[in-house]
Amino acid sequence: MKYAHGKLAGALILVASAQFIVALTVAEAFYSGYSVSQNYISDLGATCRETCLVLEPTATIFNSSVFLLGLLGILGAYSLWRGFRSRLLLILLVMVGLGAMGVGLFTETAGAIHHVASLVTFVFAGLSAIASYRLQKAPLSFFSILLGLMTLGALGLYFSDVFLGLGPGGMERMIVYPALIWATEFGASLITRS
Repeated sequence: MKYAHGKLAGALILVASAQFIVALTVAEAFYSGYSVSQNYISDLGATCRETCLVLEPTATIFNSSVFLLGLLGILGAYSLWRGFRSRLLLILLVMVGLGAMGVGLFTETAGAIHHVASLVTFVFAGLSAIASYRLQKAPLSFFSILLGLMTLGALGLYFSDVFLGLGPGGMERMIVYPALIWATEFGASLITRS
């Protein structure tokens, strides 16, 4: 039974991250003038500077995809808990999922709640990657720790306004991409686990 729950958890986490990676790319393509360096990822859901701009179909693609990322992540966390009884990973992954769903529900137009949801997603994604080492064998366990540290390190640089020439959008991607790579790798490792 543990085996089946682990495989289901892996499939849910893998699909969650893969669909978001594809949807993110599609949403960026539909957003005329979008800059991965200067635009935030959440600008795809609604761009709020002096005024708020919601572009379609970009907003619908991004907001529904990030919500689905969170929902599938929570379902994966529950299945992972059923298989391995890791309370720590359950809590961390549920927090990631709730944060991601919050990003999709509360776009930049919602103000502070959007920023809190984003922060929750980023912090708990990094921590989840690090904590997942216990369910993986080397070298994947080492990669998970490294990817989690990359996410948290990039988050620290981002909040320090150190963008390393990447711009705010580029540095935000240095927070998100390692977490997505980890989720894809972790999901696949659970699926193939014997």
